[in-house]
Amino acid sequence: MAKGVGTHTIRKLVGILGSEKEVIQCPHKELENIPGIGTITAKSIKDPLLLKRAEKEIRFLQKAGAKAIPFSDEEYPQRMKECVDAPYILYTKGEMSMNGDHFIGIVGTRKMSPYGKSVCEEIITSLAKKYPDLSVISGLAYGVDGCAHKKAVDLGIQTIGVVGHGLDMIYPARHRALSYKMMERGGIVTEFRSECIVDKKNFVSRNRIIAGLCDVILVVESGEKGGALFTAEFANSYNKDVCAIPGRIGDPYSAGCNKLIKSNQATMVESAEEIEQLMNWDIKEKEQPSMNISRFMQLTDQERIIVEALQMDEKMDMNQLTRKTAIPFSQLSSLLFDMEMKDLVCSAPGNIYFLPRH
Repeated sequence: MAKGVGTHTIRKLVGILGSEKEVIQCPHKELENIPGIGTITAKSIKDPLLLKRAEKEIRFLQKAGAKAIPFSDEEYPQRMKECVDAPYILYTKGEMSMNGDHFIGIVGTRKMSPYGKSVCEEIITSLAKKYPDLSVISGLAYGVDGCAHKKAVDLGIQTIGVVGHGLDMIYPARHRALSYKMMERGGIVTEFRSECIVDKKNFVSRNRIIAGLCDVILVVESGEKGGALFTAEFANSYNKDVCAIPGRIGDPYSAGCNKLIKSNQATMVESAEEIEQLMNWDIKEKEQPSMNISRFMQLTDQERIIVEALQMDEKMDMNQLTRKTAIPFSQLSSLLFDMEMKDLVCSAPGNIYFLPRH
């Protein structure tokens, strides 16, 4: 809440001082002497009115049955932690897990066509049949967002709506009843605290969270300009997979999808099976092969964590390994390369890793 203090500054201060509590209790003089902080920022952090506002927010969260999850908390989504502009706090309401497998973001126009609705529902239904742990992430807006959430609710799978306002309201109001159903298995996520002003730029900002929470983004229908294209742009910047449903030439609500495909910013898909193949979700589990255990006797602590994870789940991609091991993505990539050179792990196309069979 401190003016002029963003996520990067908070993470830096917590890293230096050890915890959020230590940052708040740090003397003004000591704060301003930290490189990159200075007098103005230190004064902003030490503003006594901030604690009163924070206490008010805590009371609101308790009354609403909601939570504030800081970046340092183990509940904070691991996928989001890998994004450079991840919000330091996420406010959540509902019964959800943000660190499971098979997370897909489904976004698109508010003016969905019958074709878009049919494709959206068919893909979610097909994926849910094969992956009961599937989570559908969207923005709780009209059109494609609402369709995706409603279908997920009907199928009894987790669905999470990322909103551009605090948890003291639901926008659009017509989706209030839907949001209550979503909270039974899933819920609402936002980076905005209560009583914040609803602003157009908030909804652009929330699109990066939709992208950050997912393994893959599917754009169902979109005009040549729209929020779904922002979400796709964020996803690409995070090195996430982006898919788009092709549409008819000249159809205004398919122009955005066709543009993404033509510019190689999205992979064209026409079915759930193609999404499975793109994400390597269709790799079937096989009987655990016998392994030469002696090769695993001299492992570092981090190598042992990776091996144990792969013993439990025979094949995993980088995102899954990051979540299972809690090793940062950038560090994990280097570790896996070294382990592959030492014949401790094997790799397959799509950044899939598994233990050697011999």
